[in-house]
Amino acid sequence: MRAESSAIAPTPIAVSIPETPGRGTGTLLAALGVTAFSLTFPATAWGLEGFGPWSLVAVRSVLAALIAGACLLALRVAPPERRHWAGLAVVAAGVVVGFPMLTTLALRTSTTAHAAVVVGLLPLTTALFSALRMGTRPSRTFWTAALAGAAAVVAFTVRQSGGALTSADLYLFAALLVCAAGYTEGGRLARVMPGWQVIGWALVLCLPLALPAAALALSYEPVQLTGHSVAGVLWVAAGSQFLGLVVWYRGMAAIGIPRASQLQLAQPLLTLVWSVLLLGEHLTVAAPLTAAAVLVCIAVTQRARG
Repeated sequence: MRAESSAIAPTPIAVSIPETPGRGTGTLLAALGVTAFSLTFPATAWGLEGFGPWSLVAVRSVLAALIAGACLLALRVAPPERRHWAGLAVVAAGVVVGFPMLTTLALRTSTTAHAAVVVGLLPLTTALFSALRMGTRPSRTFWTAALAGAAAVVAFTVRQSGGALTSADLYLFAALLVCAAGYTEGGRLARVMPGWQVIGWALVLCLPLALPAAALALSYEPVQLTGHSVAGVLWVAAGSQFLGLVVWYRGMAAIGIPRASQLQLAQPLLTLVWSVLLLGEHLTVAAPLTAAAVLVCIAVTQRARG
């Protein structure tokens, strides 16, 4: 009987930890994420040409959740462990709901150049959240370069907007805080599970709320389907909300949250370039000077030892 019981005993299944890419690959992945994010504000501006702000946010969440859910089902990914759901809720609240909603509301009255001030401050805020949440202690050189880069980006974006503070600033600063919290928690989870599953499950977690929200918003806000509005919604859903976050969280897991966050110093400048090409906004001659300053700061932070 003992031999028979032994023969039919189930074989233990090994739990594999996601393999972390090298530093070079991680930096590339994080940079691809930044590039995807840099198109978010111009794509949102396109989307607002045909959708109301609440409809745009709800529809993008539904579409991104359906894409993520299809990938999770196709690959038969098991649900995360119970201990990870609280962190996924933080990611969902900050990255899936909070940041898109607040920035979309801000972009109703703000230009993409003015809104880019949020992204300029996001690397520093993310590093601060990381220090508080994960106990990281970057060096003084790291912090000096990060503050200098943030200051350069803030000065440039404020100058681009004429130095005026609008009511949209409250939305933008609130978006800054919730997004930094979501990035930090997502980067932490990406160390124990694949980054695409982090954002995938966070999106699926929001689907039960996003579906009725989309139905309600679409019933109240008129929709005009144009080439720009459709392309904008598709990009913010598939590009910014899913694919961009997949490579971003993977990159953060490889090179660390503070260093990855500093790559976002280049994001406002990329956004301004897209704003010129896609929206026809005017770009001043200060852009190349700011770009050079930001690239120097990024180089310093990438080499600084925490």
